[in-house]
Amino acid sequence: MKFASALTLLVGAALGVGGARAADIAAGRARAQACSVCHGANGLSTQPDAPNLAGQPALYLATQLRAYRDGSRKHEVMSLMAKPLRDDEIDNLAAWFASIRIEAHAP
Repeated sequence: MKFASALTLLVGAALGVGGARAADIAAGRARAQACSVCHGANGLSTQPDAPNLAGQPALYLATQLRAYRDGSRKHEVMSLMAKPLRDDEIDNLAAWFASIRIEAHAP
């Protein structure tokens, strides 16, 4: 195996994208309706204790959802919300929120 191919496989495995299908942003957007109660329709929080999800890296979001699902990260509401999610649903949600572009403006 060529070095570049091996490196691509290693990077893909580390990012969790190896041979898996690409995440479906549209499916993630549809699934995110349940998230909008706390995290807002476009990933901008409507609750003072819920983080903004818009623009967060997909890898970070997917990792956190999996941690809530498997119990290694605990939160009363998020643990319940993540428990039934399949891997593809987590990847789709992460892709949707990561795809939202936000801007920051200095005062």
